Amino acid sequence: MLKIIFVISIIMVIGVSTNYAHSQEIGLSTFQESAQVIIDKKISNTSITSITLLSSNLQEIKIPTELEQKIRENERIQAVVITNQNNCVLGVRDYESCIIINIERNPEDKGINAIQDSTREIADLYIHEMNQVFDTNAKFFQTYIHTSDETNQALGTSGIISGYRTISAVYTMPMQDTDYMYDKLSTMLLSKSIRDGEGFYNVAKILSEDENAKMSFSIIPSESKSLLQLRISIENPIESQMEETITKINPLEFFNIENLNRSDYFSPGNYPLNSIFQIVILANDEMNVSDVRGNIIPTQMIDGIEIPIEITKKGWVFDPQKGEQIQGKYIFGESTSINENELKFSLGGNNLQYKEEIKSDESITVVIIITIISIGAAIFYLKGYKK
Repeated sequence: MLKIIFVISIIMVIGVSTNYAHSQEIGLSTFQESAQVIIDKKISNTSITSITLLSSNLQEIKIPTELEQKIRENERIQAVVITNQNNCVLGVRDYESCIIINIERNPEDKGINAIQDSTREIADLYIHEMNQVFDTNAKFFQTYIHTSDETNQALGTSGIISGYRTISAVYTMPMQDTDYMYDKLSTMLLSKSIRDGEGFYNVAKILSEDENAKMSFSIIPSESKSLLQLRISIENPIESQMEETITKINPLEFFNIENLNRSDYFSPGNYPLNSIFQIVILANDEMNVSDVRGNIIPTQMIDGIEIPIEITKKGWVFDPQKGEQIQGKYIFGESTSINENELKFSLGGNNLQYKEEIKSDESITVVIIITIISIGAAIFYLKGYKK
């Protein structure tokens, strides 16, 4: 269900946001900012702190219309990723960055050689133009057949970036420092009004200066639009205190900030769902959320997803709130800032009780589902491309 809704959300978000903004006081912008923390004690025993800026509007995240259309019209292209992640795929050296073009396998290709030749043939049609657009000089390195789907199976998410049997055409170039690469690409890609709006964009700039920071820019085509994502992430080993029976979580501590401000880009209207803070915790044992410092928004269950009833007030939505995977989203509502105390909670103790069965307007529910899924999926969508 999650996979289906996510694909639908990319396609529908533009049309829904336009109609909704005219019929309701609450609007939905095509630009979204998301701050994320993954505490992964199940797969990699690391924490991943990241900021993702995404849009399907080429006026907000700017790539040439001709290139976007050319990528989108080739039905076998699943994603394009520019990244300085170390060892972006197996065999790439630490001092090289990558441009990865993921191609859907042609069932008619028989044998490894045919699969690799077919993949490169398509990817080579795009790499020269991409080098020109992004001021890079990436050269062909190899085609890589992904054989593992562990991350996508654990998270229940799409395998377009690194799923089983995804074929990647990999092009490499000299490694660039993350702060330099982020400054260069964000200036090139993000509209001036988004850069001037600061918010999560500024937090990403701070993250980019960390010695462990890595960045990626991805183009994920759908039938009528492409989802464009600029992401900064830091991966660190999980510290020993995460092993306590009752764990105190201070999410903003991972960013080394005390307050998280949303972008002024949204100030002309009311866009409560376009700035999201999200945390995901994966473990081998049962967990539950407790001792939440901030507000908890009442929800109702729709198609197996907890949907907030009130979106104009800031607060947490945890779904699921217990089990081997915990996921929480903090919605800003009409607030422009949240502080670290509002985000603190614990693992262990008494379970939360905050659900309400209240009927809500169908159009509002549809918009909430689309927004929560499209923003929330971004955290997972690029998590697994490193193998």
